[in-house]
Amino acid sequence: MTELRRPRVGHIQFLNCLPIYWGLMRSGALIDVELHKDTPDRLSTALVAGDLDIGPISLVEYLRHADELLLLPDLAVGSDGPVLSVNLVSTRPLAELDGVRVALGSTSRTGVTLARLLLAERYGVEPEYFRCPPDLTTMLLEAAAGVLIGDVALRALYEAPRRGLEVTDLGQAWREWTGLPMVFAVWAVRRDFAADHPGQVKDVHEAFLRSRDLCLAELDEVAEAGARWEPFDAATLATYFRALDFSLGERQVAGLREFARRAAPLADLPALPAGGPAFFTG
Repeated sequence: MTELRRPRVGHIQFLNCLPIYWGLMRSGALIDVELHKDTPDRLSTALVAGDLDIGPISLVEYLRHADELLLLPDLAVGSDGPVLSVNLVSTRPLAELDGVRVALGSTSRTGVTLARLLLAERYGVEPEYFRCPPDLTTMLLEAAAGVLIGDVALRALYEAPRRGLEVTDLGQAWREWTGLPMVFAVWAVRRDFAADHPGQVKDVHEAFLRSRDLCLAELDEVAEAGARWEPFDAATLATYFRALDFSLGERQVAGLREFARRAAPLADLPALPAGGPAFFTG
């Protein structure tokens, strides 16, 4: 008999995941899981390594390890237009970035891959990429442009234009290019854990969906609460939360599949099965 224990669940410490966890705090569902807070890349690594059972994972890392994971239905972080917090900040037009240095200050492998894909395929340029801490001033001391995601990208969205910098919202750029939503992260469960503990996975998944729906119904209240401890006012947070898409329906899956197809050569990604991604159905 498989030993029953609390599922080890990942939580991204970015504002974009607050709506997913808002209701979990309100309902007390967090006592039923062992919550691990970290950056997107570390949580992705932990889920793939088996150090987490359920959690968010960047789309790129999910595509690399889809044979080990099942997607939780109707749950993601993305946008169907501007995302506001995945940005390419540049000192010059994007078509003029060929051969110049571009800083990757992102902890999101998906955001970085999307930036590289757009620059190569849509703008026809191949910059010299390098990684550095996600601080806009530091990045632009060494580069002509930089990729930022998360809270630092949201701050840059408002700061950069005052400094004469161009900001390209990568969610909006993807939508204009393909006509499809962009999925940046999905929630997945390890296949072995789902096989051994389908009831627990179902409970966690349903708690996530209830939390998300509660937050969407109370967005202004969530924004006011978040503004108490974040460097953004409630109106900015409410606008941000409304820009995000936390669903994973047919259009989002179509966007996921299109990204997988276009990004495969650039990021050395395996092809998705012909039937598309596999979902948890317990």
